[in-house]
Amino acid sequence: MTEREEPAGRPDPGHRRPEGLDDVTVDALGRLSKALETIHRVRGHLYSFHQLTGTADFELDNAVRLLRQAGHDKWADRIERELIGRNVIQGRWTFQIVEEYDDGYYATFQELERQARNELAGGRRHLYEAELKQQRRTPGQPGHETTP
Repeated sequence: MTEREEPAGRPDPGHRRPEGLDDVTVDALGRLSKALETIHRVRGHLYSFHQLTGTADFELDNAVRLLRQAGHDKWADRIERELIGRNVIQGRWTFQIVEEYDDGYYATFQELERQARNELAGGRRHLYEAELKQQRRTPGQPGHETTP
């Protein structure tokens, strides 16, 4: 046993199941955490949507400039008027969509996951994964330690 490893290869105290916490609750909290991780990924995609839309909008400036240079003022005017700076949905640019998502659904999701974890598991995170690690590791094998 290394100096930092817990006796009998147990996880660190922050990743141990509190006494009396049942398997179904650990599973439920694990699934809630997994759902939150998915929402973090969704948020990243939403920010990609925001940034890519802005990049495309600015690229239209070059398209308009080149259309004018080629003598296609009618098309340049139409793109300027109908597309550059246009709302992506009624009344909103992408930054407004991101803000509403962050302040509404995303914030609520994070808060509910935190509250459930605090109330049901003493605030401990990733209990399901910590127990899975214990089941899948090879005790004594380098790279399979329970703690850093």
